[in-house]
Amino acid sequence: MHSEQEESNALGAADSLFGRMNDPSAGAWVTGPCGDTMEFYLVVEDGVIRQAKYYTDGCGFTRLCGHTVAAYIQGKPIEEALSINARQVLDAVPELPLEHRHCAILAVSTFYRAAGQYWVDVACF
Repeated sequence: MHSEQEESNALGAADSLFGRMNDPSAGAWVTGPCGDTMEFYLVVEDGVIRQAKYYTDGCGFTRLCGHTVAAYIQGKPIEEALSINARQVLDAVPELPLEHRHCAILAVSTFYRAAGQYWVDVACF
């Protein structure tokens, strides 16, 4: 099993999906029950997520789950991207310890909230 530090280091500075955006089509943040905050930013053009970024102040496992969601949704039509669920993230990150499985829910929930903001603020008008 990998340690939290190893997981965080594996992503490291090379994680191009980690960071904030200045002018996204939509963005959202959620604070999980553990106190970690996750943010998701989306650039959507013609209904397709052209760019997705996440940011977290949380642990390496939270970061790993955020990366997994951002990598999955990038380049997909937003309707298709909304099919992601926490089970898919857990399957993609089998080394996630039981006590950190809530990180997958946090990452997916934050993306759902950003997608919801997109629909309310952009797509409906």
